[in-house]
Amino acid sequence: MSELGLCSRREADEWIEKGWVLVDGEVVDTLGTRIRPTQNIEILPAAQSAQLQLVTILLHKPVGYVSGQAEDGYEPAVTLINPANHWDEDRSGFRFTPSHLRTLAPAGRLDIDSTGLLVLTQDGRIAKQLIGGHSEVDKEYLVRVRLGEHTVDVDQHLPAEKLALLRHGLELDGVPLKTAQVSWQNGEQLRFVLREGKKRQIRRMCELVGLEVVGLKRIRMGHVTLGALPPGQWRYLAPNESF
Repeated sequence: MSELGLCSRREADEWIEKGWVLVDGEVVDTLGTRIRPTQNIEILPAAQSAQLQLVTILLHKPVGYVSGQAEDGYEPAVTLINPANHWDEDRSGFRFTPSHLRTLAPAGRLDIDSTGLLVLTQDGRIAKQLIGGHSEVDKEYLVRVRLGEHTVDVDQHLPAEKLALLRHGLELDGVPLKTAQVSWQNGEQLRFVLREGKKRQIRRMCELVGLEVVGLKRIRMGHVTLGALPPGQWRYLAPNESF
């Protein structure tokens, strides 16, 4: 069911236990039941209704919060998801309820010292779309850098061949990186567009060409942008939006 994109593995287990899954017209309520690829899987309306109630939240994560579980005394970003921080220009039509925090998890990470768009979702399909092994959703970042003592007009001091390496030719942990789009936004800021998300990838890429990252902000994931969402505030992904 997960491989077919019908739901997440967790949802599949829940639906099977509740008798919401039919195989060739018959209810299957035993976890681990094996079926043939030629058999037909059907989902009852109750499961589809439950799925429609799942929410996805877009947060402008500030520096100083971790994406997932609390660590080293730093709070997880999910603690910011409360009525006080709900952006008053949210036009999704959703109203906050405590149930929206149940099983809410980050779909991707932002380092503690990075800011910008963080997606938290209850929907396993969206999580898979954004961070699954075959995800093709690109992510865009603005990255302020310095080169040794150069903190302004860094673009004038970084050799062209090193900028080319950021686009293609680097590897991390012995694995070649996918081609990236990298260009100067201004003299001190690079624009990165990536189709993968290794841990601290941009910072490590920059280190390999002699750059030091002094600020990193994610501004887009797929078709969804950070826009005017203020730091520390959040909104719902609207029904007419998709990554």
